Amino acid sequence: MTMPHARATRGPLALAAALLLVTACGKKEADGGDEATAKPVVTAKTVAATVEPFTHYVSAIGTVVPRPGHYAALSAPLATRISRVYVSAGQRVSAGQPLVEFEQVGFSTAASAAQAALVAAERNSERASRLANEGIVPRKDAEQAAADLGKARADAATAQRELQLSVLRSPVGGVVTRMSAVLGASVDPAQVLVEVADPSAFDVVLSVGPTEAGQVHTGSHVDLSAGEKTGGEVLGTGLVASVGAALDTASRSVAIRVTTTSTRRPLRMGESVYGQVATQVVPGAVVVPVEALVPGDEVGTYKLFVVDKAGTAIGRDVKVGGRTETKAEITEGLKGGELVVTQGAFGVEDSVKVATPRPAAP
Repeated sequence: MTMPHARATRGPLALAAALLLVTACGKKEADGGDEATAKPVVTAKTVAATVEPFTHYVSAIGTVVPRPGHYAALSAPLATRISRVYVSAGQRVSAGQPLVEFEQVGFSTAASAAQAALVAAERNSERASRLANEGIVPRKDAEQAAADLGKARADAATAQRELQLSVLRSPVGGVVTRMSAVLGASVDPAQVLVEVADPSAFDVVLSVGPTEAGQVHTGSHVDLSAGEKTGGEVLGTGLVASVGAALDTASRSVAIRVTTTSTRRPLRMGESVYGQVATQVVPGAVVVPVEALVPGDEVGTYKLFVVDKAGTAIGRDVKVGGRTETKAEITEGLKGGELVVTQGAFGVEDSVKVATPRPAAP
């Protein structure tokens, strides 16, 4: 009787123990005790989005050019030969200073001959007019003599002007930027022999697309740096002097002339310049560092990882308005003061815990 009773009571006890074990395991999983269900933790830097003025820019590549009225390109008035060269490239000259002299014989002879022809034409015109008034010669003879006199006056003026230009003089004060005149060489009017520019009156001409040109206005602030991309030597600042009204057919661009207001060093004519033209200032923009931007699911879209109060990073699609090298304007999807992941954002996934890096020990 004793043995059958022991077997009968052992069955219910075993069942109860099994139920307790299952319940304990379920409670452990519900409480998150299993390490496999814990949220991963990543280390990344965070920063709060700020509300501040944000400036929109149009970037373009340009060239240093002389300002109109402060530059001269000089050549011979006619085919001749160089007899003297007074200056060299790089030399500073004043207005009216002689630069190159041509052989004088031909110019002097032409001027004298033109003056003699003018005197003869004046006498002939006077005589023909008097005879025509007396009815001795036809009126058309007097008219022809008057026309000959007009031509003689023009020829004399031209010859006198060429005599003056037989010595090239600088029309502006500045620096000789080019000198190709060679003593004794033959030259003609198609050859530019000397170029003079005022280095204190150099402008920068930027080339921008027609759409960007529509955003640029006269008087806009411009930041200038050397080279054809960002990161070059800082040159200074300027203001937009004019926006071209025509499209260059070769480059399909619009010329933006910039007058420099302050430069850290003298500009060199012909050097390449990178310009950033301020087109608009948004007074209360939401701004984050550029490194916080992560490509979105679709091409051309962006998202940020916003960190909540519990330290969890949540991916959020945002709309970017403008960008600089260091900052980005967020027009939709973010408020000022919200915490976003910056350095390390590309290694963050949705719903992970974010731990900020500890400062290095001193």
